[in-house]
Amino acid sequence: MRVLFVSAPLLGHMLPLVPLAEAFRRAGHDVLIATAADALTAGRTAKLPVVDVAPGFSFARIARRTMLRHPFVARAELAGTGGTRGVGLLFGTVNEQLVDGVAATADRFRPDLVVHEPLAVAGAVVAARRGVPAVRHENNLFDGAVLTAVTAGPALRRHRVDGLPDPAAVVQIAPAELVGERPGLPMRRLPVGLSPNRTGSPAHPRGPFADLRGSAALSGGLSAELGGPFAGVGGAAVRPGGSAGPGGEPVTPLPPAGARPRIAVTRSTVDGPGSGGIMRAIVAVAAGVDADILLVRPERGLPDPLPGNVYTTGWVQLDALMPTLDAVVHHGGAGTVLGALAAGVPQLVVPGPGDRRHNAGVVERSGAGWAMSASAITADQLRRLLSDYGLRVTAGRFKASIAARPHPDEVAAQLAAIV
Repeated sequence: MRVLFVSAPLLGHMLPLVPLAEAFRRAGHDVLIATAADALTAGRTAKLPVVDVAPGFSFARIARRTMLRHPFVARAELAGTGGTRGVGLLFGTVNEQLVDGVAATADRFRPDLVVHEPLAVAGAVVAARRGVPAVRHENNLFDGAVLTAVTAGPALRRHRVDGLPDPAAVVQIAPAELVGERPGLPMRRLPVGLSPNRTGSPAHPRGPFADLRGSAALSGGLSAELGGPFAGVGGAAVRPGGSAGPGGEPVTPLPPAGARPRIAVTRSTVDGPGSGGIMRAIVAVAAGVDADILLVRPERGLPDPLPGNVYTTGWVQLDALMPTLDAVVHHGGAGTVLGALAAGVPQLVVPGPGDRRHNAGVVERSGAGWAMSASAITADQLRRLLSDYGLRVTAGRFKASIAARPHPDEVAAQLAAIV
């Protein structure tokens, strides 16, 4: 069977699709990834066949033009109160640019099944045009049916498709305890690109994301802890009070996990307005927290030197990092939310543009974390994040719930049976 996976051209959108794509490949099916721009990295490093369906694609350019044409929508999006209007405009345009390339790829590949994420509705349009079943693979905390509906128009009109049939199946990776009961096949969220098969063997000896977006390995204690399939996880050398870029400076290893609590602070893979400030807020209070604090891809404009308990690194594989953490502070991306839950790590979410305010509210209501503005973060809040028993117990329950969901290999077999 030939299975075409379609993702919006953003790394965070493609990564959640990789475990199911790998599962189909393990089962002997032909798999092809259709995407563009940053998302190409995910497929290539997983050693999955990838086609660039929109060479030269620039998400930043589309976002800038869309928001300039719709300033009131842009203002609401930056505040995280735009609902689906902004995402409909933005990803409607994105898919209009993708759909011709996806259609041409499908004409050559002749898929028997198309798997797409909610904001890659070009996949559903091409499946409808060819009369093959489409599967919607959820990858965020919004209802994917709504996202697909509000983004489909431009691609449908471009290819003169009257409408989209219901998907043949829906794959759900967010637990019902987090987002409520939704129809579809539940699937376990696995560490992306480091996912073992059902026998427990790693999909790849080193993990295909070992060198993702970085040239130097995480050094010292952290590298040793990751070990095995995580050895050589991409990222600049970890150093206290330094920058993330390589420069030949002496490296001081991040102290081993367990020596004292460890907090990671991460930000979006997509730079843009409204995304900054988290790391500055953490650095401002770090000296009052008895913990090692790791800034992943630090923001510009941080003080120099940084407090002695603050370390920096470049790109890392968060799924490998999460099990070494006692807490994580982040921007509210769905991938980071689900990654922290899968690892049982309490989280503090700073609401931001787009869906991030919604996601922050979901986390706070779940009891596995808190939501607060960057300006509200204090040393006491971070100490409580580390010590709050209720947060840790609830996060642990989510970890167990996610681990109990069906493995991607099982879901791939179920989907193969519908063709």
